[in-house]
Amino acid sequence: MIMKRIIFIFMSVVSAVSVFAQETFENANIAAEDLNGTARYVGMGGAMDALGADISTIATNPAGIGLFRHSTVNASFGFVSQADGNDFANGKRTNMSFDQIGFVYSRRTGHNSFLNLAFNYHKSRNFDYILSAADALNEASQNKLSYMKGAEGVFDLNYNNNNKYESVGNTYRTYSQVDYLYFNSLLPEDDGYFYYNDATGYLFNRANTGYVGEYDFNISGNINDRVYLGLTFGISDVNYRGYSEYTETLVASDGTNVGNVTLADERRIDGTGFNVKAGIIFRPVETSPFRIGVSVATPTWYDLTSSNNTLLYNNSTVGVNNSYISSESYDFKLYTPWKFGVSLGTTVGNYLAIGAGYEYADYGNIDSRVNTGGGYDWYYGEYWETSSSDRAMNSHTENTLKGVNTLKIGMEIKPQSNLALRLGYNYVSPMYSENGYKDVTVDSYGTYYSSSTDYTNWKATNRITCGVGYNVGKFSFDLAYQYSVQSGDFSPFTSYYASAQDSPEYNNICNSVKVDNKRHQMLLTLGYHF
Repeated sequence: MIMKRIIFIFMSVVSAVSVFAQETFENANIAAEDLNGTARYVGMGGAMDALGADISTIATNPAGIGLFRHSTVNASFGFVSQADGNDFANGKRTNMSFDQIGFVYSRRTGHNSFLNLAFNYHKSRNFDYILSAADALNEASQNKLSYMKGAEGVFDLNYNNNNKYESVGNTYRTYSQVDYLYFNSLLPEDDGYFYYNDATGYLFNRANTGYVGEYDFNISGNINDRVYLGLTFGISDVNYRGYSEYTETLVASDGTNVGNVTLADERRIDGTGFNVKAGIIFRPVETSPFRIGVSVATPTWYDLTSSNNTLLYNNSTVGVNNSYISSESYDFKLYTPWKFGVSLGTTVGNYLAIGAGYEYADYGNIDSRVNTGGGYDWYYGEYWETSSSDRAMNSHTENTLKGVNTLKIGMEIKPQSNLALRLGYNYVSPMYSENGYKDVTVDSYGTYYSSSTDYTNWKATNRITCGVGYNVGKFSFDLAYQYSVQSGDFSPFTSYYASAQDSPEYNNICNSVKVDNKRHQMLLTLGYHF
């Protein structure tokens, strides 16, 4: 009994150590979703939530699985290519991708009723992306931002301070946990104090790789072939890798070039989450093929681990450090917003299908959560964990992100019974507020443990899709093409305005530059029904 109590105390202490959360812009990257699935689904722009009878609707409107009349199995793969990127580090312009595999087991339960069970894996988020940006800096620099945050009292600039702890807001932490966001680009001198230099310009490159995979389990059916119901339980698997290099060309106070510094940062995010989705499709008029679909999805409740390695290459004549290395790993929770959808669909004979859909999710409601502790349940033999909302970061998220509207339109024409031609359009409104920025003053672990200063306010996403399908007996072959384009405003760091009215030389202002994410995707789906 004493030993159990000691183990319980130890487990509680260990769980209390990991009290961290995440930052708004990284959260948004995890929470966003791509248009992906079977080639038929993608070729119609995802507008199949009311039409159903496609396994990809398992994740958007689970009732769509209820329209299957035969058991089927599908697998999808292809490649994704970035139109305007250059290979960098582990990032490649063109990458092969395994996008979907699943099956539906359909069983008749009445004259016009079926009960269907389904499983499907699909890649809901493909992180493969290379971002490059460069611009001039006029009396501004990343290391000046770091210095000014110290001058404002955000942290102690005294490099040789003998105190073991420092205070930031209501939080205390050791120097081994000092803010990456503030400290990485500082150049300590021999006297133990930090200084800064202006920069004439910067060069930035980042390669993101990885994916979010979703595993969906579904039960669905119909009532008299008029009302269709579906429920899906989903498990998400996050695998994110990011590597960036930020280089500044520094100048002395007299304008003399004194070399450059490069901040290299490697970030990993891994973890799992789960969600529940429910949907209904019904035909208002019994003799009409016109259908209306309604769906709802809970948040995805993520348990994630983030880790990074950061290295400062000092190729300048200022400062005494040639490199500064730091590495941290921490656990946190992330809850995405609720999602709601409504859709319409109809068919004309056996040769035309038309679908439209609308989804809404308020990403300003993303909940960043701090792990606060936990314990071990001896009766059930399970470890439990507690968490609380990171109010400071959530307030910043609410002001930075906003509600997103997704519009999906698609059609399928069959000139022959075994040949289908498809066309679709998919629009996603901006997730980021126009004036959103990475606020380095937020009193949150998500800020303290950020290892890069850059951010991008991405605008709307436009996707144009098309496809073709061909059936041979019980086999189906579907091919789809998707062109996706999105622009954004990239900033290497947050512009800083000195609080002292008589010290305009301490202002640290950088202009944003336009970046694009243009993607080509080719997708092939092989299917068999029985």
